[in-house]
Amino acid sequence: MRWISSLSSMCIVLAILLCTSGCSAWKTQNSASQYDHSVELFVLAAASLADAMKELTPMYESAHPGQKLVVSYGSSGTLQKQIEQGAPADLFMSAAAKQMDDLVWKGVIDSNHTADFLRNKLVLVIPKNTRDEIKSFEDLQNPTVEKIAIGHPESVPAGIYAKQSFMHFGIWEILQPKFVFAKDVRQVLSYVDTANVDAGIAYMTDIAAFQNVKIAAIADEKSHSPIVYQFGVTKNSPRSEEAQNLLDWFRGEEAAAVFAKRGFDLVVKK
Repeated sequence: MRWISSLSSMCIVLAILLCTSGCSAWKTQNSASQYDHSVELFVLAAASLADAMKELTPMYESAHPGQKLVVSYGSSGTLQKQIEQGAPADLFMSAAAKQMDDLVWKGVIDSNHTADFLRNKLVLVIPKNTRDEIKSFEDLQNPTVEKIAIGHPESVPAGIYAKQSFMHFGIWEILQPKFVFAKDVRQVLSYVDTANVDAGIAYMTDIAAFQNVKIAAIADEKSHSPIVYQFGVTKNSPRSEEAQNLLDWFRGEEAAAVFAKRGFDLVVKK
């Protein structure tokens, strides 16, 4: 009878072990399931927003557990094309109205889910060790200025604004041989920072990220179209509710403080 008792005891222990193992496996699977179902929001943002977004992303994720922002940067024109070609995109953060208007016209973004958010300033920048011979846009005509970096006017908003300013001052055609075109405003500043060009046209907000760049002049706001950043939720977003919540969060005090700290002027919500 003793061996029967021992066998019973062994069965009980085995049952407990199986139950414990099963519960542990269920917990592991359940945790993995919860992780797998976290929400990823794909954000395509203008390159000039990189510094602000790198600070805002962990703030948003911390305040919204289970949500992760996957942010890609580039010129607004390039990002527009990526969205049109089907790249994952829940929220588009454009540095100009043109790219957003094009996507609205093509039915990719609903105008009811777009908003003006930020304003910026266009500046003429030069390497820090350059003598102050360049103090205005007109000074770029000087023979000593051989290379000027600007964004591609066909796709980079900063390049479009630069062209408008040069045309306003009547120097666009004169400066043509000097232009070095860049894929976005950050590349413009990189060229100036490394003194590979004599000057460049960029946004006020990007200067702080480059140690060897200084502002020579600020463009008259009348010389170019208003620099207004527009944010919009894409129509084909499978997470449109979360994307709209993210857009609304950018209106909040925390995000507004970060944008202001980075030098952006905030558009007052009507």
